[in-house]
Formats: sequence, C-alpha cells, structure tokens
Amino acid sequence: MAAEDAFAYALSSNQAWAGYKGHQNPDFFPKLASGQSPAILWLGCSDSRCPETTILGLQPGDVFVHRNIANIVSPTDINTSAVIEYAVFHLKVKHVVLCGHSACGGAAAALGDARVGGVLDTWLTPLKALRNAHREELDAITDDKKRAVRIAELNVEAGVNVLLANAVIQDAITERGLQVHGTLFDIGSGRIRDLGFGTSKGGHNGIPGLNGDAGDVVRGKHAMLVFRTDGAGMQAR
Repeated sequence: MAAEDAFAYALSSNQAWAGYKGHQNPDFFPKLASGQSPAILWLGCSDSRCPETTILGLQPGDVFVHRNIANIVSPTDINTSAVIEYAVFHLKVKHVVLCGHSACGGAAAALGDARVGGVLDTWLTPLKALRNAHREELDAITDDKKRAVRIAELNVEAGVNVLLANAVIQDAITERGLQVHGTLFDIGSGRIRDLGFGTSKGGHNGIPGLNGDAGDVVRGKHAMLVFRTDGAGMQAR
C-alpha cells in the first residue's frame, strides 16, 4: 500500500470507528471530552506492534501514555520527567507501568557491535551500558531471540530503578500507595508478563483477583486488568 493510500485509509478508518463508537454509546465522546482520569501511566516502546490501549483491552481515557525507542527511562530526559510528573502529581494515576517487549529493534541494536547512526546511537547508550555490564550472562545465551528478551528485561529493571528514585513517584508511593510495575509484552503471544520489578517484588504469571483476592481493577470493553501487590494480570470478559 502506497504511503498516501495508507494515510487515506487511516482517515477513512477513523470515520468508521468514530461512527461505530458513537452509535454504540452516544455518550462516549461527550464524556471523553469532559476530562480524563486515567488509572494507569504507561511507559512503553514506540514500536508499532505495542499499542498500549489495544493490548490492555482498554479504552481511550483509561491510559496516560509515554513511548520512546526501546522504552528507555532516563533521569535526565525532561520529556519523560514531564509526563511522569503530570500523570502522577496532577492526574493521580494509581499505577505506573513500564513495559518492554520481545523482538525489540533497540535491544537488537544494543546487542550488536555496529553503529546505527545519528542520534540513535546516543539514545541507545543506556542499553549498550547494560550489555557491557551483563556481557558474560548475555554472551552465554546462544539463542538471539532469547538474548534480546533478556536485555529487554534488564532494561525494564533499570528503568524501574530510575522510576523508584524519582521524587514525585517516591512521594506518591508514600502518600497514597502508588504502584510501580515492570512488565514485558510478548509480541508472539500478545501477552504481558509481570517481571516482578517495582513496588511489588516477585513476578506473577497467573491472573490475580480471581480467587477472592482484593485487587485494583481497570475495566475495559473486552477485558479487565487487575493489579495486586504481588502482580498484575488480565482476564477476558
């Protein structure tokens, strides 16, 4: 499909989507226009295969979003810091979710010795540093895909550590119990895995909240995302 055809199709698709949503729920867009109170701040990768609202099964207005190449969280990046401050201090989100993913181009570039070129090499410096710090472990992984997943996990762990050192996040954790989660999205299966980094230590591979456990629930049209102190999971509706 030519570039201009892709854009025209996107505009046409938007018209169809807006018409469908408005017909399905006439109050949807007027309510959306009245303000936002998302429960989640999502920090993810810009990869086109990782659209947060879609993979969470949620709706517009449910998730405040910041995405960049390889979901890198840098304490000196004013863009990321501004998003965090607005979402945590002003919007009072309940959860900050940092999500990496499999088949990440940034992770693959960091594992290679060749330069990408331009500003991308500078941006990927933290990932390169992670590779050097964990070189022995990473080099021992012979499967390229598994090695890329491992550095993506390490990147999430490093990012969560930066988040936990952020003053705005620290205050929110102390004052109102803000939760910080480190996760990984598997593109091949469409599932998100809780890595156990953040305010809740220890990963959780099941679906929390199904056995009478108390949990913070974010409900979407097709699924609900349940957060607990020991992990997060999704249940289809």
